[in-house]
Amino acid sequence: MRPTRWRTTARASSSTTRTSYTSTGTRSAGPPAGRRPAWRPSSGTAGAATSSAAGTTGSTSPSASATSSRPGRRAIVLDRDEFPTDRYVLEGLASSRGLDLRWIGRDPAAGPSVGEIEALLDRDVALVVLSHVDYRSAAIADMTAISAAVHGAGALALWDLCHSVGAIPVDLTTGGADLAVGCTYKYLNGGPGSPAFLYVRSELQGTLRNPVQGWFGRRDQFAMGPGYEPEPGIRSWLTGTPPVGGLVAVEEGARLVIEAGIDAIRAKGVALTGYAIELHDAWLAPLGCTLGSPRDPARRGAHVSIRHPDAGELTRRLIDTGVVPDFRAPDSIRLGLAPLYTRFVDVWTGIDRLRGLIR
Repeated sequence: MRPTRWRTTARASSSTTRTSYTSTGTRSAGPPAGRRPAWRPSSGTAGAATSSAAGTTGSTSPSASATSSRPGRRAIVLDRDEFPTDRYVLEGLASSRGLDLRWIGRDPAAGPSVGEIEALLDRDVALVVLSHVDYRSAAIADMTAISAAVHGAGALALWDLCHSVGAIPVDLTTGGADLAVGCTYKYLNGGPGSPAFLYVRSELQGTLRNPVQGWFGRRDQFAMGPGYEPEPGIRSWLTGTPPVGGLVAVEEGARLVIEAGIDAIRAKGVALTGYAIELHDAWLAPLGCTLGSPRDPARRGAHVSIRHPDAGELTRRLIDTGVVPDFRAPDSIRLGLAPLYTRFVDVWTGIDRLRGLIR
């Protein structure tokens, strides 16, 4: 099978000795600015200039603040297949505050539906936390419809964008997101240790308060005065000194995303993942593999999961051949096809080597 010729406008190095499928990265609120506590978004990025910050505490602070803003409500809705960090944070928050967790049970390859969310909503729910793109399957959730259902019950919606940002278009305003979190080490190419980012809808910034009162979020921080007076707006959600090396890497990664354009990135991601599915169907399905990602490109992010009973061992053996995927329990080999630099020949090579290991 021969793929369609494709190129993106961003310039990025493609010379490597290994075919890596682990960068299933993100698209964020733009490069650092000024004294670098907050980000200014540019064309093609998510969020808004007064609604996003880098160098935050991830999902911990917004989850705690959101539940505090809904006194008397004792429940949080989340997915059993949510990314582990989100689950662990929310389990700890629920344990410390005596809150109830309501779990969504679903087919991991399908993503949460509006109906599944609505079945768990009532006037006791304070917060719903979901991934926009499922970390295993790449299934895209309907942010707009789900957020509307959450708001109809009087709760807040927090979205994890780790596998969305930099790979697919994200409109947090139209989507009705109240809060969003994400990382910059994936599709924004910041690498391990690069900072997290946070979005707080501008209408909520006067009512939600960051429970982690770090010096970077204080008004006139270098005065180092007594008491905590938060910076106005989104800057109050910053905590400690951000890692400068990580911020510089993210700034360049975000620049490449902006230069290429999110629509071009999304189009190539659809083509790459579609090609991977074609090769799966032709080569791997006859060998006992099944597809763990949506076939509909409109519901699929920029990675593809291939399921096999021996996925863990196959992943280790693939790495030995120079192809680096991720194993996701219990049975998925995840190929992260970052569109900025992944070539169609990389997809062909990786799946061909997997075929050779199974045969």
